[in-house]
Amino acid sequence: MFFDILKAFLIGICASVPLGPTAIYILQKTLSKGQRGGYLTAMGATVTDTFYSVIAVFFLALAQTFIDEHQTLIYIVGGLIVLMVGSGMLFIDPFRKVKEERTESYSVNDFFRAVALGLSNPASIVVIFTLFTFFDIDLGQRDFHVIPILLAVALGSATYWFFFTLLFSKLRKKFNVGVLLWINRLLGAVVMILGVVLLGQGLIRVLFP
Repeated sequence: MFFDILKAFLIGICASVPLGPTAIYILQKTLSKGQRGGYLTAMGATVTDTFYSVIAVFFLALAQTFIDEHQTLIYIVGGLIVLMVGSGMLFIDPFRKVKEERTESYSVNDFFRAVALGLSNPASIVVIFTLFTFFDIDLGQRDFHVIPILLAVALGSATYWFFFTLLFSKLRKKFNVGVLLWINRLLGAVVMILGVVLLGQGLIRVLFP
């Protein structure tokens, strides 16, 4: 059981590493609001990873069927959500209220946007499924014994994001607000591109079924 918990902890870390729309959004919030703001946002990603882990443990076959049957809709809706978040990052100045001392702030809305980004990205659940398969965790009868597994996934994710936001909150002090604004716009443009790719995949499936 100990080794399964350890593997689940590693799953939480590995699931958080890919630099997708959610990670870029967390990076942007860390640069603009400091570690507290970035980490609160990152907890949205942890919630999403844990939710997908629950599905992987209990409803893998059902979830796979749903994804296969509604893949086009998932791409279109997910692409629109990612595109909207990216456009907000690109065109809204998150530093307009930041003073020179850069007092850290945070918003619960950032947390919920991170949750929405995670849920809108079909690649996230595929990553979780793949990691559970790769680490070959013994889930037994899928009873209450899986609770430590799910908690370990959440802890692994939360640990990764703690050090991620800590690192970039330290780096932000080396740049002035003008440089951070351009970094923010660049990250927003990257997220928008990812949104366009997702949306494009969905539209291609509609036009060329």
